[in-house]
Amino acid sequence: YTIHLTPQYTTTTCHNHNPQPSLTVVASASSLTKRKMTAITLKTVIFLGSARNVVPPWGGDARLGDRVTNWVKSTLANRNEPLGEDLITHQIHIVDPIEVFGPNGALSHSGGELKAPTFFADPSSLPAAAMELQEVIKGADCYLIVSPEYNHSIPPALSSVMGHFGGSNYKCKPSGIITYSPGPFAGMRAAMAIQVLCHELGCLPVSKLCGLPTVYELLELDGTPKDADQRMLKQLPELLTQLEWMAVAMKNQREKTGTF
Repeated sequence: YTIHLTPQYTTTTCHNHNPQPSLTVVASASSLTKRKMTAITLKTVIFLGSARNVVPPWGGDARLGDRVTNWVKSTLANRNEPLGEDLITHQIHIVDPIEVFGPNGALSHSGGELKAPTFFADPSSLPAAAMELQEVIKGADCYLIVSPEYNHSIPPALSSVMGHFGGSNYKCKPSGIITYSPGPFAGMRAAMAIQVLCHELGCLPVSKLCGLPTVYELLELDGTPKDADQRMLKQLPELLTQLEWMAVAMKNQREKTGTF
């Protein structure tokens, strides 16, 4: 699904290919005219780190990260920050391991255990949905990763999804890391490991991290902040500022010289 958001209206268009959600955040013409700016739309892929889909015996969410993902989407939709003479917007594609490894998912043929990475296969033998997902990842300008930590490290679903595609799809682009936890540590140990993964794939992480502890206390299920002035929520805008600067710079250089 593609959702076009402006201050004036909202429209939704359904596509018939693999149902990976996509959100396009578009600045209104009036805002561009007032600022005398040009619009740059960054193709932003958001990888979700958790494939958990079960309510624990003690209760709670089936997947705590859905609150964080909804908050990230809302933040991007309401973001209206200039970058020099440009106004940055985001066209978002969410890569959810529950969907891509689920029945008829883009990577269901390979599974979470990574039996058949795309770079080990003849492209003609890959399912169409896997090729489409590869094109989305390769065509991105930047990446956001929204992840918990499992055993003080990267969740296997995240490393598997990203590892299905070779570094040539990610290189010369930036990434931003957002981690979370139900407790006080905000997934920071996973963030350190995810940085290494992103470096190896070539999507260099920006220095600003966003880590949310005790998510139940910060966000409603739909991602609405319980206290919009909570200082922990100030991390994401700062991360996005760095990500957008790097994404535009790298996009400009790719267009001039290509990649190495």
